[in-house]
Amino acid sequence: MVSQFGSLSYTIVGKTADLTVVQKTIIDTLHKEGKPQTFIAKEAGCSQRPLLNHRQRQRRLTWAKEKKKWTVAQWSKVLFSDESKFCISFGNQGPRVWRKGGEAHSPSCLKSSVKFPQTVMIWGAMSSAGVGPLCFLKTKVTAPVYQEILEHLMLPSADQLFKDADFILQQDLAPAQKH
Repeated sequence: MVSQFGSLSYTIVGKTADLTVVQKTIIDTLHKEGKPQTFIAKEAGCSQRPLLNHRQRQRRLTWAKEKKKWTVAQWSKVLFSDESKFCISFGNQGPRVWRKGGEAHSPSCLKSSVKFPQTVMIWGAMSSAGVGPLCFLKTKVTAPVYQEILEHLMLPSADQLFKDADFILQQDLAPAQKH
């Protein structure tokens, strides 16, 4: 079923490099000092993506430590929600060879690849009461799109799973979710 709500169009269906300890310390210190993200990345000698990944891991660890002693009853009220991009391309261009001299067509050097892989963005939600629908999103998830996801996808899922009971929405604090 393909549906449209405002700018949200969807279909319902049933690694970055690791940072060194020194880089993580620089990132954490400069972040606590309130330095801008571009400055922190430059000082840590990395791009902004590993910097963001590190800060997200720190937030997730803090969240997990806060919930360490939660009971089954508390966890049963949580609706976990997330969106993720999946690559759906198959290596149809034939194998590419990455080798040193004398290693022609060695199986350890062959890897299928696609220059511009097709991807699909999928949103879903789950709880101890069950799962909501998987939805293929046909647009990038911006703050307005995320608000539409909450209204037209998450709330109906929560109504179905929790009825009139209270629930806690667990999201990953991606940039679109902070507005």
